[in-house]
Amino acid sequence: MEIEGYLDALASADPTPGGGSAATLVGALAAALCAMVARITTTSPKLAPVHEEAAAIAEDADDLRRRFLELGPLDEAAFRAVIDAQALPRATDGEAAVRREQLQHALVGAAETPLEAARLATDAFALTSRTAELHNANLMSDVDCAMHFARAAFDASAANVEVNHRFITDAGTVAQQRDRLATLARAAREFETRTAAVVVGRRS
Repeated sequence: MEIEGYLDALASADPTPGGGSAATLVGALAAALCAMVARITTTSPKLAPVHEEAAAIAEDADDLRRRFLELGPLDEAAFRAVIDAQALPRATDGEAAVRREQLQHALVGAAETPLEAARLATDAFALTSRTAELHNANLMSDVDCAMHFARAAFDASAANVEVNHRFITDAGTVAQQRDRLATLARAAREFETRTAAVVVGRRS
């Protein structure tokens, strides 16, 4: 879907696409900015020593952008499964039991998808750190923007994980997903700190 069409769909009364899908788009923007910085860097004779790394970053950024964009529709489908499960009949005990089982299964899936988005956002933070280390002073503001987009993608994805946890009854599943999210959050913060240090250093 083209960006204008996607935004029209996002602004509509339809519950999908929603925040989870939008988070993947923001993450893709972070990756795209890193690719731009890297590609421009490969054209600078002054930065010849980092041309090889810049080319590698551009390739990795393209791959990450693709993975973000592929995840968006999966997030929409996961949320749609929750809606479909909520609509199941529950007039009898048997129907109610089936509905509960289907809804719990859908909720776990609806938490897994943004958890994967948080993992990709962590990869985006790692990419911004590598991109900052190219030390292209003219494009450091773009690296800074990429870092902030990665943060937005991570935080939005984490919020979507946590909102589903309110309704998942399996405490073990919730604990396992929370542990994975916490591990990602620590890694993301470390990469973010490294990127920010380079960006701020270039400003001073």
